[in-house]
Amino acid sequence: MAMMKILITNDDGIAGEGLRRLVDWASKLGEVWVVAPKVEQSAKAHAIEIHKPFEAKETVYPGAARAWAVDSTPADCVRFAILGLHERFDLVISGVNRGLNIGQDIMYSGTVSAVFEAGALGAKGLALSTDPESFDDAAAHLDSVWAFLTEKDLFGANALWNVNIPIGTTGEFRITRQGGPYYSDDFGPLPGDLYEPLGKPVWATRNDEHLDTDAVLHYRHISVTPLTIDRTARSVFESLI
Repeated sequence: MAMMKILITNDDGIAGEGLRRLVDWASKLGEVWVVAPKVEQSAKAHAIEIHKPFEAKETVYPGAARAWAVDSTPADCVRFAILGLHERFDLVISGVNRGLNIGQDIMYSGTVSAVFEAGALGAKGLALSTDPESFDDAAAHLDSVWAFLTEKDLFGANALWNVNIPIGTTGEFRITRQGGPYYSDDFGPLPGDLYEPLGKPVWATRNDEHLDTDAVLHYRHISVTPLTIDRTARSVFESLI
C-alpha cells in the first residue's frame, strides 16, 4: 500500500496518552500530522467556534511531521487542518479515546465528531476508542484493526468507521450498528443554584452481537461500525415521496 498522509486528532487533548500511542503506531503507515485540542474537549460533540478567534499554535510532537495545539474542539481541529492549513489528507484518525464511544453516546463524542467533520470535508475517517482504564489492549490490536479494515476494503464500502476495542477483548471483530443508551445522568444540587451531572450506566444487554453496545460490553469483541453524516430518516423519506 502506498504511504499515506494522515491527520490525527482526539478529544482528550494533545497531551493525551491515547494520542501518543496512536501516533507511534500510525507513523509506519505514512506521514503523520497532529492537530489536536490544547486541552481536553470530551463530550463537546460537533461544536465549532464561529464567533471569535481561537489559538492554533504550531508545536513539536514526536513522530509527527507537523503538529498544532488548537484551543478549540476536535471538529475545529479538523476544520483548521483542512480549511485553515489548506491540506488534504488520505485519512483522518481520531483517538485513541479514553472511554468507549458506543450506543447513543456517539451523539456527544468529540472523538467521533472529528470523524464526521472529516467526512463532511471529503476525507476518510476512523474513530478509535477503548475503556478508560488502559490503552494497552487497544494499542496491541491496532495492527489487527488496520488489517481488518484494509483486507475487507471497508473504506471502499464506506468513508467513515467507528471502532471500539474493549479491555480483555476476544480479538474477534464484529460489524455492528449503533446501540441504544449506554450512560445517562442524574443532576445533583449544589450550593449557589448549581447542579452537577452524575453519570450512571443504563445499558442492558439485548444479546445481539451486532449492536456496538452488546458486542463490546457483553461479548468483548472489537466493534466496527459504519458511520454516515446523512441524518435523513431514509425509510420515512422513501415512504413519503
